[in-house]
Formats: sequence, structure tokens, C-alpha cells
Amino acid sequence: MTFTLSDDKMLLDVARIHDWLANSYWSPGIARELVEKAIAGSHCVGAYDAAGAQIGFARMITDHATFAWLADVFVDESTRGQGVGRAMVGWFLDRPDYAAMRRVGLVTADAHGVYQALGFHAVLRPDRYMERLSPEAAALLKAAS
Repeated sequence: MTFTLSDDKMLLDVARIHDWLANSYWSPGIARELVEKAIAGSHCVGAYDAAGAQIGFARMITDHATFAWLADVFVDESTRGQGVGRAMVGWFLDRPDYAAMRRVGLVTADAHGVYQALGFHAVLRPDRYMERLSPEAAALLKAAS
């Protein structure tokens, strides 16, 4: 499959991204306004097929110095298994500004193999990690378990 990657936010199909994320396991029902705000505050990459239709999306949140968080990696169901997700994540990791990061984090329920092939691994010191969830996020996680 032939596809291109771009971090030009003007190319992003926000309606499509919102639909993907609103129907994902990690952000079910997310409001479009929240997706727009997340895109505005992140470095985003889109994957596009030969006709220019968006087939994938990923975003990186960072301090531009030591830490980055990979989020919302999504590939359209019709093109999964063809290297689009791995290419988007690799696109970020190959950039000098991300390659030098001391730590890049992410959370996944079902794509461990994709990320392991790119150098990710389980947290070495899980006892040191903590999180603070909004009441809404806590409710979503409790409902899903």
C-alpha cells in the first residue's frame, strides 16, 4: 500500500479523527471540541492514501526537551495491518527532536507488538508511576474493567 505522512495540520480531517477517537476504547464519546483542543496543543501526523484521504492519525505531546507522550495512534480499519501505524510512530521517533528524548511514554491495550518493534518496553519501575484521573476518566476505566 502506498501512503504518505505529513505533520501539516491543515491536511487533518478533524471530523474523521473525531469519529475514530469517539469510537475508540480509550476515548469513547469524546467531544469534538476536546479533540480539536488536543490537536491544537500537540505535534500531529496524518497518514494519507494515494487519493489524499486520511487513513491514520497520531499525536505527540512534549516539553521539547526530555519527555514526550505518544497518544491517539489510530489507523482506519480498512488499512490496518499494512504498516501505517508503525510508520506514523517511526516518523516521530526518527526525528532528531524526538530521538534525543530521555523518555517517550504511551499506553496501549492491544498493540504491544507494534510498539516493541520500535523500541518500547514495559515500564521498568512501575512502582514509581502514578496518575491522576478526572472523575469522568476514572468512571470510564472502571466501566471498562
